[in-house]
Amino acid sequence: MGTLRLTGGTLRSRSVSTPAGRAVRPTPARVKEALFSILADRLDNANVLDLFAGTGALGFEALSRGAAHATFVELHAPTAQAIRTTAGELGVERRSSVICAPAEKAATRLAGHFDFVYADPPYALPPPHLTFGTLRSRRTIDASTTLVYERREGSEPFVLQFLRVAECSDA
Repeated sequence: MGTLRLTGGTLRSRSVSTPAGRAVRPTPARVKEALFSILADRLDNANVLDLFAGTGALGFEALSRGAAHATFVELHAPTAQAIRTTAGELGVERRSSVICAPAEKAATRLAGHFDFVYADPPYALPPPHLTFGTLRSRRTIDASTTLVYERREGSEPFVLQFLRVAECSDA
């Protein structure tokens, strides 16, 4: 088991545990720094969705930087439990929720509106068009939502015309 450090906000320098092995691919620190530098003014009191959450570091970083609530969706039960544990250790359990389910299924159960969505699916999966379509049809995301989708460098980008989209690659 390893750790990542949160890079800014009220939880700056606090640790987030990472599972051992290669099941989780944390977003590189330089990508997180760039992302949150761009999004800084959009996070105050935001409702954040961290799809394919892995360590949850992106959602925790958003909470640290002023988001009101983060919802973490993670399929792997031990990893989802680790996110819950980390939320308690960071003191943000009341500002977070964890759903242990496939993203497509979780999308059918989510309620409320999300201001910011971060999606970093396993590279072996196709782009989560169905998940985003479900979120849109349930009105949990709309044209005011900022969506960041991380993909493998060299893979085909996709565009969701109804959203402001920012893509990050692993370059």
